[in-house]
Amino acid sequence: MTNTPVPRLITELAVPTIISMLVTAIYNSADKYFVGRISTEASAAVGIAFPMMAIVQALGFFYGHGSGNFLARMMGAGKHKEASEMASTGFALALLTGTAVALLGNGFIKPLAFLLGATPGSLQDTMDYMRIILIGAPFMAGQFVINNQLRFQGNAVVAMVGLMCGAVMNVGLDPLLILVFKMGVSGAAIATIAGQITSFCILLLGSMKKGSIRVNPRNVRINGYYLLQIINGGSPSLFRQGLAAISSMLLNHAAGDLGGDAAIAAMSVATTVSMTLGSALIGFGQGYQPVCSYNYGAGLTGRVKEGYWFCVKWGTLFLTIVGTACFIFAPQIVLFFRDDPAVAAVGQVALRCQAVVMPLSAPIVMGNMMLQSIGKGVKASITASARNGIFFIPLILVLPLFLGITGVEITQAVADVMTLSITLPLTFSELKKM
Repeated sequence: MTNTPVPRLITELAVPTIISMLVTAIYNSADKYFVGRISTEASAAVGIAFPMMAIVQALGFFYGHGSGNFLARMMGAGKHKEASEMASTGFALALLTGTAVALLGNGFIKPLAFLLGATPGSLQDTMDYMRIILIGAPFMAGQFVINNQLRFQGNAVVAMVGLMCGAVMNVGLDPLLILVFKMGVSGAAIATIAGQITSFCILLLGSMKKGSIRVNPRNVRINGYYLLQIINGGSPSLFRQGLAAISSMLLNHAAGDLGGDAAIAAMSVATTVSMTLGSALIGFGQGYQPVCSYNYGAGLTGRVKEGYWFCVKWGTLFLTIVGTACFIFAPQIVLFFRDDPAVAAVGQVALRCQAVVMPLSAPIVMGNMMLQSIGKGVKASITASARNGIFFIPLILVLPLFLGITGVEITQAVADVMTLSITLPLTFSELKKM
């Protein structure tokens, strides 16, 4: 961590994390593809349920990044007892929180579906999908915690294998349950939680390997000190993912009011494609995070800065290439998920708008991850909240009032431009101190 050349070290850690993030994106895109073979209402239902899944993921990343960042800094400082206690505490809290979400969500399933943007036409499909998905909430949250803790220890390959096994299970069951056994959206939900449970079990076993900081019930310490450390290190992830859930809910409502289920399905497809490509960037940044945390803890700030600029340079190049491809082939990409002219008409415009600003995500994401990894919780929370919260939420409430469906299509692109304007000053203020 402190002697290997930074570009080589980040690349070695980033390859498995990029694969891991792409695999995570497959959970959502696989369901959307196969459900898209059923009906536009079913496609809309999966998009409507996404904010609920994003909330569970947000909790997993909150505990995973919060415990993982602290764990890596303690390992860099040689404090293995504190690292072990934090690993067990973060995992235990994720399981408890996931269980609470599962119980409350199923107890209020119908009002929750309407809150997320369900229409009368998609209500039943949305509830059928969500009832099953919520059962997997503890496993979903728990697997994200173990995945991130392994990654912060440098065991990115083990983390990748765990997620890949779950993705294979999900993608394999989707066509079987949806197309062969005609189980509809319920089949898609069963395939998803089967994949989540598979990943959970394999990651838990992987965390027991020799040399890893192991999860042990006897090491759980739910006290003010560890809770504060989790909040400080995990709040940016909670804000980033949690606000993504809120923004998706508002997006569903705006799209549904102006274009019905077809518009909801279209925006869901555009968002899924954008997030899938963005997940590769996040995976690259996650390869940088343990390097950043460990070297910052060891006082080697020159390596922290070198890693930041390395990731921004190559991240911008990658997103420029894939963004150009998305802009050119937007109609074909949308039709691949749902062959419906009404869906394609809205989806291709939204995808092209997001493709134009896609390269801006590199300095935004890397700045946020650097601030989070060095323990600058307030600045990291601000940058994490900007894209899907500080800017997106007011824009999605205002732009459609004046521009109609065009306002829905351009909101994310406008929010990304505005996010860059506050991320760069906050990031550079810390880089200058180094």
